[in-house]
Amino acid sequence: MQFGPTGFVRELVVHGTTLAGSSNLCPPHRGSMSSKGGGGTALTRRNYRLASDTDKSKVTGIVNEKLLSDYLHHVFPASHLPCPPLASLRKPLGFQDLGAHLARLLAEGEPPEDTRDQPVDGRLGPLTVVLDHTSGFEGLLFVDDDLLGVIGHSNFSSIRATTCVYKGKWAYEVLISSQGLMQIGWCTLNCRFNQEEGVGDTPDSYAYDGNRVRKWNVTTTNYGKSWAAGDVVTCLIDLDEGTITFCLNGQSLGTAFSSIKMGPGVAYFPAISLSFKESVAFNFGSRPLRYPVEGYLPLQNPPTADLLRAHKLLGYIKTVLSTSLDTQEEKVVEKSSTCWSLHGEPTTLVTLAHIFNYFAPLMCKVYLVEDVLMNFLLGILEGGGSVDEHPLIQQLLDLFWLLMEDYEVNECLKQLMMSLLRAYRFSPIIPDLGFQIHYLRLTTAILRHEKSRKYLLSNTPLRVKEAGLEELIPTTWWPTRFDKEGKDEMESKEESAEERLRRRAYERGCQRLKKRIEVVEELQVQILKLMLNNKDKETGEASRYIFLNKFRKFLQENASNRGHPTALCPPEYMVCFLHRLITAVRSYWDEGKRKSPTSISSDEAYVPPQLFYNGKVDYFDLQRLGGLLSHLKKTLKDDLAAKANVIIDPAEIQATSMDDLDEDQESGAAQRPFGAVAMGGALARPSWLSSPTLGRANRFLSTAAVSLMTPRRPLAPPEKVKVRTLAVEQRTEEDIEGSHGNDGLLLGRPLEEPDQPITEKSLLEILDGIVMMYNLSVHQQLGKMVVVSDDVHEYAVALKDTEDKIARCPGGRPDILEELQKSQKVFAEKLNHLSRRLAWINATIYSKEKMLDVYWLLKVCIRTIEHADHTGTLFAFTPEFYLNVAMNSYSALKNYFSPSNCMDELPGYEGTLTQLAAILANHFADPRIVGTDIKDSLMQALASYVCYPQSLRAVERIPEEQRVAMMTNLLAPYEQRPWAQTNWILVRLWRGCGFGYRYTRLPHLLKTKPEDANLPSLQKPCPSLLLQRHMAELLSLDKDMAASFLNSVLNQLNWAFSEFIGMIQEIQQAAERPERNFVDTRQLKVCATCFDLSVSLLRVLEMTVTLVPQIFLDWTRPSAELLLRRLAQLLNQVLNRVTAERNLFDRVVNLRLPGLESVDHYPILVAVTGILVRLLVDCERHGVSRAAAVLLSDPCFQLHSIQHLLGEGEAPLTASSLPHASIGPVAGLAAVAAPVERKHFSLRAYTDYISDEEEQKVKQMLSFLTEESKQAAASTAPTSEEDLCPICYAHSISAVFKPCSHKSCKACINQHLMNNKDCFFCKATITGVEDYSKPTAS
Repeated sequence: MQFGPTGFVRELVVHGTTLAGSSNLCPPHRGSMSSKGGGGTALTRRNYRLASDTDKSKVTGIVNEKLLSDYLHHVFPASHLPCPPLASLRKPLGFQDLGAHLARLLAEGEPPEDTRDQPVDGRLGPLTVVLDHTSGFEGLLFVDDDLLGVIGHSNFSSIRATTCVYKGKWAYEVLISSQGLMQIGWCTLNCRFNQEEGVGDTPDSYAYDGNRVRKWNVTTTNYGKSWAAGDVVTCLIDLDEGTITFCLNGQSLGTAFSSIKMGPGVAYFPAISLSFKESVAFNFGSRPLRYPVEGYLPLQNPPTADLLRAHKLLGYIKTVLSTSLDTQEEKVVEKSSTCWSLHGEPTTLVTLAHIFNYFAPLMCKVYLVEDVLMNFLLGILEGGGSVDEHPLIQQLLDLFWLLMEDYEVNECLKQLMMSLLRAYRFSPIIPDLGFQIHYLRLTTAILRHEKSRKYLLSNTPLRVKEAGLEELIPTTWWPTRFDKEGKDEMESKEESAEERLRRRAYERGCQRLKKRIEVVEELQVQILKLMLNNKDKETGEASRYIFLNKFRKFLQENASNRGHPTALCPPEYMVCFLHRLITAVRSYWDEGKRKSPTSISSDEAYVPPQLFYNGKVDYFDLQRLGGLLSHLKKTLKDDLAAKANVIIDPAEIQATSMDDLDEDQESGAAQRPFGAVAMGGALARPSWLSSPTLGRANRFLSTAAVSLMTPRRPLAPPEKVKVRTLAVEQRTEEDIEGSHGNDGLLLGRPLEEPDQPITEKSLLEILDGIVMMYNLSVHQQLGKMVVVSDDVHEYAVALKDTEDKIARCPGGRPDILEELQKSQKVFAEKLNHLSRRLAWINATIYSKEKMLDVYWLLKVCIRTIEHADHTGTLFAFTPEFYLNVAMNSYSALKNYFSPSNCMDELPGYEGTLTQLAAILANHFADPRIVGTDIKDSLMQALASYVCYPQSLRAVERIPEEQRVAMMTNLLAPYEQRPWAQTNWILVRLWRGCGFGYRYTRLPHLLKTKPEDANLPSLQKPCPSLLLQRHMAELLSLDKDMAASFLNSVLNQLNWAFSEFIGMIQEIQQAAERPERNFVDTRQLKVCATCFDLSVSLLRVLEMTVTLVPQIFLDWTRPSAELLLRRLAQLLNQVLNRVTAERNLFDRVVNLRLPGLESVDHYPILVAVTGILVRLLVDCERHGVSRAAAVLLSDPCFQLHSIQHLLGEGEAPLTASSLPHASIGPVAGLAAVAAPVERKHFSLRAYTDYISDEEEQKVKQMLSFLTEESKQAAASTAPTSEEDLCPICYAHSISAVFKPCSHKSCKACINQHLMNNKDCFFCKATITGVEDYSKPTAS
């Protein structure tokens, strides 16, 4: 017998005689719809009756009349009789009478037709209660299609329902989707709300606010408990007694208001006010109330008559399932329903067909699906055991598809799935997460049914609220001992016995929680595996391809709507969905590897580069490394043809370059090139998705499900030549998986790509989607969750501090003691709450398993980038997000998962670090990458990488050729590129080797607490001698590169230090004005940045002087003398500015303004000293004398600046001698404190930072310079003004220009010629410069 959608009935019709024996089928008596099967007048599936035909032989297909009568009486007992009559006295019952019999049974006890929809006394308004979106609102709101869910979209919006009540007892429920500021309750028609005043702020409105834990009626007082996302608030009004009460998750919070206004003309509407982006969903009775309260009616009448019918019919179905016919003994036999099978006796099926005649239409109503069907199916699974042990659910779903019209099954399944999702999300947590597991098991059972699965494909991510964590983790604990820097001390010997017990109880609670969560996660993975099934092709497209198309649609909506709250899937769902999807994909991937041993395992997974350019996978409008796709298709079409044998259709190139310009208005909505779709018009959301609304969180959790029903518009016209650009729903399985002679998704394999099978191609596209999903919001969410552990740490420190203060509190001050004890209580409560939340986060987000998932994703990105890199110019097609995810996932592993899970324990960790280092080194200056944002990200990642010893060693492990190329790129001139990051990288390679440069934090900042001790700049110095060696070799061998690099460093130092001085002048002027002034915080930040840049540029110069002093001192090199003169000039300027008596620098440093913390004498003077010591002490003799001569000949040189370094030659300065400074609060600018004795700067004061050897070198340099300056002063003959250089007036004329014969000193003309070839004076082009010596007087 055929059991297709219409097959069963057709078999009954065609083979009526053989099947029915004494009966045949006659035309329908209900409706006149024709079957969808064939043409002509085929009968519908359910609408038939059986008529007697006594002439036909009584062959038993359907059993003999007596047994049939007994069976039907057993299934449909007459309920109005006090006791069932004896079988012999009963009227025989056959299929021909069954319709009338069933109709009679169902009519019993039903209210008369005319009384059914009568309005209930005490209520006014439409029978279907919804939110009044036409006139009953204030402010801007998003209201759902079903008019039950609402999201605030302005400061404080309000909305009321369409129905009001004036007497009796009434209830409605609100599902809280976000836990922010909302006031929920009742109001009258007279209440006028605005953007500041909402429900509860006017005389005749009453509200409960679980965010601030208060009740509102013009005034406000404490009331109730705090709510969380996922809670259900029940609002009760008793207009007989005049009271209003609220319940939270079924528990009464007590009477909130009594003696409310009542009487003629006063009626109360349900109402809510909510702030921006907060969301809720109302249930006025369209679905069963989650927590009904005895004596209170829902505002909307439940469908009582339909409910009665549905329960009766369900009873009959249960009886059929647990009854069988013994044809040998001719009796009805009771049996267990668990082993019932659809492929049983025809009698049973015809009986069920009669029942479904009435049952099917009822199952399209959400109230009945939730109250009748869902509870019945949950009851089947109640006994426990695996889902596979309950085949009855599969049989029942077969029955539904067989005996119900398609539209009825579809509606029923949609409502059932949405009810399950809602129940899952809004269930209270009990210690074993029992409710959640129960709902997930039923979801799994339904999705195991192939036809239902293909219809329903949807994801169910994990989202559990915090309420209820108290039962899971009854005892809380947090670290209580801290060292000076606030880090936990790991010494357990100081732990008291009580603390140890608490910690162990807390850890046990965390373990219990983790085990229960693992059960939930395993069920979710099973659901995803069912969706990824690609073997169920018999009934049409396999589940995996439906899922894949919908998944891409989901990604597109989230990619193009970033920042648009109503269309985004909440990120916490994304995190959970990502982890379950990775598990499911890897499981299928490895299963494929077992079947095909030549393919690669999931441990070696990557996305091959041809996906990025062959048009089979749609990347919407996401940026590629080489720029826009349309531009790449034009510029690289020849490379595509040569390397990958891919030809782009010329028409498409033209279309993409025109883009939207010539888009036809009518077909614009249907065919937008590339990513224009998302913004090109809102997609209609099918009503079933939002129908019983769950507020934002579930409506948009279902963003993934939206695309199930929404046909996708084609994103680009199809290709004409070798590559077809296909919209997602146009693709067939062959387009994805390929066939003989067709590579599917892997079309256009470049020569560099190995010719070996990877895995099923659909899995590759899902993997690509997983990487995109991590980039869209998962990484951001992982970062947000870290805040909780930081909060636990801060509150624990605060609590410890408060307890210490209580211990020290003087006995005579009970007032202080009381305040401290209040603070202690608040901190302890907050810590209890946070430590439970932290346990939840550690179990669901930062567990070892989740860490391995993120690590796997990192490795996938690294391998993908490496494979794409081998394709040469085609690398430009790679989407930017692959590089972003590689950098971000590494950052997450390093910063978010520790300290509970350490990166070092990951398998193959060092190798992965080295691979990532190679990617950063190769691509931070890759000309194929054009996006400035991604270039900056790569540069910052590399700068961070070289700050940590482990990752720096990884950089040193990459092949030498790559290391040298990286250093060459770092030493490119600092013009026309973001040079600051490059400079930081070089400084970090040097830190730890320079003069007094072994510090982690500056001496004057030691007493302050760093904002984040994990910052790269706060890591201990870890210089790289290997990379320094490469730098030295490059600079000494390539003279031109050395000259251009150092010249650009000196230019930037000149700029940075000049900017800094200009800014501190402005700050000082503001400080000296008598009126209160505000200095812009940004200006302070820029000022500090210029100072930090100056210091780091000086350190790079120190590094260069140390590694390759010959650049400055070997004057056979063309630019050596000029570079040395420029260096001396800048060093003298810096020293003079910073060390002058009562100078500007001193005054600003003494102000100690917030934002200028890093500005101090030490970092800049020590950097300058380092350069001078290298030139004047550590070099060979001829070099030292050369350097000294240049330094002393500089007109800015002042010996006392050098003496200042050791605190010599100046009287101590008191703060009282500074001008009075009063400055307003920039972020509160502090005025100078009372006069304090302040000593001059001296390197001798920094014994922890400056070694004795370094101090001796400074002394040696000072005595050498003192001696040299005396000799220079004695030997210098007075020079007449005519002989001085007319440009600088510092040096004698020493050069003459050709052809114009104008003159200057060599330093001025050499510096000028680096940027300009024209004469200073006459603008003639200079062709040469010759030495000039003054002719002797004759």
